[in-house]
Amino acid sequence: MKILVPVKRVIDPYVRVRVAENGEGVVTKNAKMAMNPFDEIALEEAIRLKEKNPAEEIILLSIGDHSAQETLRKGLAMGADRAIHIETPGSDEEHPMELQPLQISKLLKRIVEEESPDLVLLGKQSIDGDHHQTGQMLAALLDWPQATCLSQLTIKEGVATVCREIDGGLETLTLDLPAVLTVDLRLNEPRYASLPSLMKAKSKPLQVRALSEFPQEVSSHFRILQVLPPRERSSGVRVESVEVLVDKLKNEARVI
Repeated sequence: MKILVPVKRVIDPYVRVRVAENGEGVVTKNAKMAMNPFDEIALEEAIRLKEKNPAEEIILLSIGDHSAQETLRKGLAMGADRAIHIETPGSDEEHPMELQPLQISKLLKRIVEEESPDLVLLGKQSIDGDHHQTGQMLAALLDWPQATCLSQLTIKEGVATVCREIDGGLETLTLDLPAVLTVDLRLNEPRYASLPSLMKAKSKPLQVRALSEFPQEVSSHFRILQVLPPRERSSGVRVESVEVLVDKLKNEARVI
């Protein structure tokens, strides 16, 4: 079984994000970057499937400027076998080109058609855009079965059994492969790449493709008008009694 794991390079989740002065995005220049946490969990699950023998090869894919190769090398150090990088323009710009979920899905579809994986395993969303759309769009374009927000995954004899959290509790589904699956935070705990693994990752195959090879897949359908920082929260106040608290919630906050 061959598994394709798309990963994205994002601003480290523990770093304070700053909005650009022109209001067209966030500042990424000199910011600490990391692999999207949901994608890291998807990669960890793919590695565990390989360790259990259902998977023979794990292919990483990332779409972004030249710096995305650093994220791919980390994934190779964790245990992936090879990587594909679709390089976008903007390597030397403060605000590199940002593709939209539909564009990403169309690019992923092209790679899936070339590589013929049995499973596409990716994070349910990226922590920067929070669109939560790419996996579903890819499944629709491929006409493959899909399951989202997985908290458990088992694969046996070409059938994936998944458990996902829904509003009413837990839902268990079975899907015939090939399929598209997106993972949630509770699926596993990603491993750390050891120093020897980081060194070995430098010799693993990393194929670089130019975005210009896919002209039909990157036409834009919307544009961002403005990005604003969240409103600053006002400081809290102490109240002397429950009665005063209820009065403030009712007459000042108007939440009850």
